[in-house]
Amino acid sequence: MPYVQKGDVRIRYEEAGSGFPLLVTPGGGLNSRLSNWSTAVVNWFEALQDEFRVITMDQRNANQGESTGPIPTSDPWGAFADDQLAVLDHLGVDKFMMIGCCIGGPFVLKLMERAPSRMVAGVLCQPVGSRPEDPGVMLRSGQNVWAPELLPNRSDLTQAQVDQYLHDLYSVNSDFVYSVSRDFVRGCQTPMLVMPDEVPAHPFFISMEIFKLAPKAEVTSYPWKETPEGKEQATGQVRAFLKRHVPAGAR
Repeated sequence: MPYVQKGDVRIRYEEAGSGFPLLVTPGGGLNSRLSNWSTAVVNWFEALQDEFRVITMDQRNANQGESTGPIPTSDPWGAFADDQLAVLDHLGVDKFMMIGCCIGGPFVLKLMERAPSRMVAGVLCQPVGSRPEDPGVMLRSGQNVWAPELLPNRSDLTQAQVDQYLHDLYSVNSDFVYSVSRDFVRGCQTPMLVMPDEVPAHPFFISMEIFKLAPKAEVTSYPWKETPEGKEQATGQVRAFLKRHVPAGAR
């Protein structure tokens, strides 16, 4: 299996296909890992290999994944972005596009903020975000699903460290998409395509707020994932969006 080692962080990744580089991150919250593609609504890693150099990875400290590292003591969303950029740097990738599923929505936006000259377009597929009527949904997922499985296998971590990490992820910028501010999205010039969902962790209105705020945002039809025809149409829209934004010199 291919890995990137950067200090005390070790990231497992996979790549397939050829063409313009496309980073795709699976859903699953903090358990975002390669094996989740097998049950994803759309397996973007497989679906786009015919036209793009598709790159994917286990996120740091995802249970049942193979990427490990310390719990960041500050800027946890920035740490995910650093890991993703480390993989791209290792592969010699400068400019790239990205599809982020679930927690990958905040990943996409953070990389747009962190590397605006490198990411040329991004797709937010079923992005997570905050619900006013249930603002703790993502925090509880970390506390009740991710942390209890992680801690018994990590003698270097304490419950207090994990609690602080989850707080920093989900309770600091807690009324939008967690990783960036509305002001950033309002001023973001990177083209993006939003694929709305409506489940507790993927609020429809957050997707639509991103779409309305971002000056170069597009949105798929909704609902799109409930039928084979809807998924086929949405997948075609994603493919067309990505192809349209491949830089002219890379086509």
